[in-house]
Amino acid sequence: MTTRPPAPSRRTLLRALTALPVTALALGELPGLLGAAEAAAPASGYATRYTIVPFLNSDDGTVNVYQSDDATDFRLLQSSAYTPPANRIRDASIFKHTDGYYYITYTTHTWQDVSTTIGFARSADRVNWTFLYDYTIPITNLSRAWAPEWFVDSDAGVNVIVSCSTTDDEWIFTPYVLTATDSALTAWTAPTALSGIGPNHIDTYIVKVGSTYHAFTKNETAKYIEYATATSLTGPYTISRTGDWAGWGSYREGPSVIQLDNGGWRIFFDGYGDGNYYYSDSHDTFATWTAPTALPTLSGTARHFTVIKETVTGGASLTKNATRSFRSVNYPTRYWEEASSLLDLPVVTGSSATADKQAATFTVVAGLADAGGYSFRDAAGNYLRHYDFRGRFDANDGTAAFAEDATFVARTGTATGSVRFESYNYPGYYLRHYNYQLRVNISDGTDLFRQDSSFVPVASWA
Repeated sequence: MTTRPPAPSRRTLLRALTALPVTALALGELPGLLGAAEAAAPASGYATRYTIVPFLNSDDGTVNVYQSDDATDFRLLQSSAYTPPANRIRDASIFKHTDGYYYITYTTHTWQDVSTTIGFARSADRVNWTFLYDYTIPITNLSRAWAPEWFVDSDAGVNVIVSCSTTDDEWIFTPYVLTATDSALTAWTAPTALSGIGPNHIDTYIVKVGSTYHAFTKNETAKYIEYATATSLTGPYTISRTGDWAGWGSYREGPSVIQLDNGGWRIFFDGYGDGNYYYSDSHDTFATWTAPTALPTLSGTARHFTVIKETVTGGASLTKNATRSFRSVNYPTRYWEEASSLLDLPVVTGSSATADKQAATFTVVAGLADAGGYSFRDAAGNYLRHYDFRGRFDANDGTAAFAEDATFVARTGTATGSVRFESYNYPGYYLRHYNYQLRVNISDGTDLFRQDSSFVPVASWA
């Protein structure tokens, strides 16, 4: 009997999608997710792109820009991409506005100093940034304004959620919302406290699903990330989950939540107590979460960030309803080949036996669980799926679990024309070869893993 991690059912994912407004699906964007792309595998030739702009554990005077196609393996796009003309930059939040520019808002001082302003900058390409202005939060006796977070509502209104304290108790923070009153994002409404969340909460991050606002906020005393809901952006919110309700542990801050291609949700948070940056996934709209996993390339380097998701051109391209063979990028004489229902990576050449060539030939079809993804069928009509983290071929039993096990999302590989195949129901896990066997393993962020999981689709051997 094998033990498998919990997987979302197809019904669960569909329910999550049906909870969204019709306009979200029609436009391919999700309100409350900073203009995020629709939750679906990207079409051929397109790619999902996640962007973050964290300040550094070693330097809060500048930020790096990282990007990822799977929300797990983040790669450096630009180091020291933006340094403000004065003061510091911490807790940077990013979104893409309707004018085509990317905007960040950020904390302008270190934690020790009085900080009554938040900063703004923008960029056309995420690499070159221009300082716009520092904005003084108009709250009487303000001591600190920290961790501003963008929130775009379903009416396209642009808001900033910011945590503020006053001089009578500089370490007791309350979340407030500011709403832009012009498209240039230079004028703002008076700050309104988020009713129901109350004092002693910081780093409040909000997403909207259907008509419900979901808030993730750090209790500054308990050091846990709590969860609240409301039917209005300003509340009243009801905090329904406290303590270690999700299994994330304490001394966690800076939550940021994004929807993945398979419809599940991923939260990122700064594990400042142990030096790691974590993510955790939910497939039942925030009720339960997977065990937190440290991000492989960012832990120990990046601090408090938010994530935006886009669909962009230039992604992997693979023809469907066609036969192909798949060559390893770093072992170019080796190909996928089925052996006793398992997927291996032996040497295949022109002089190989006909049976070997046939076993190294597969039909590429639309993903069983998501037509934007891919499934692979052998000559007998069986499908490649993962089971106990091993690539194997089985007959389609018609279940949602099988469809998800047999669906893979194409990500760009390490060599020209190569593709990496990410598991649909275990985001961040890839088909990779190990000891010349094809397995589904979680990315460790190394170049070697990326090479081991990159394959070139070529003319079929049979």
